[in-house]
Amino acid sequence: MPAVRRLLLIASLAVTACSSGAKHDEAPTTAPAAVGSAAPASAPATAMPKVSLATPQGDVTLSVEVVATPAGIERGLMYREHLPPDQGMLFLMNEDRQWTFWMHNTLIPLDMIFIKKDMTIAGIVENAAPRTDDLRQVDGTSFYVLEVNGGYCAAHKVAAGAKVRFDGVPGAPTH
Repeated sequence: MPAVRRLLLIASLAVTACSSGAKHDEAPTTAPAAVGSAAPASAPATAMPKVSLATPQGDVTLSVEVVATPAGIERGLMYREHLPPDQGMLFLMNEDRQWTFWMHNTLIPLDMIFIKKDMTIAGIVENAAPRTDDLRQVDGTSFYVLEVNGGYCAAHKVAAGAKVRFDGVPGAPTH
């Protein structure tokens, strides 16, 4: 089934950051559980962490996979063929800076929501085209990045400046 995709994080716009030592076209050797996959029957069901985004119509909430390791952030949603409409991936960047992402080997269009340390949206890259190496970023710094299906932000009127709340995200604020 689907594997995860790789994100390229670049401190500057220099392309030399692409030489991380790993082959960018290489799929992971083991496939992680898909977003929203059921736990084994013998294990108790664990609720996925949630991210709520303030909108003019009220909060919208997504279940999220959380990634915080450099390897997990680099893989991201790469090679996934589907992302459920009410789910996403939250990247705990653990550094406040201007992040740059690409869609190399990403099979689905995504909205990228860049979240400041104060839990407001710094900016959004909407409908990032899949399978491109074009660099994408927003003005200003962010501490977290949330990826959701392309078109999600427009459909739910998610906009820069909106408040964000985490629920059940390990090591992250809940305000």
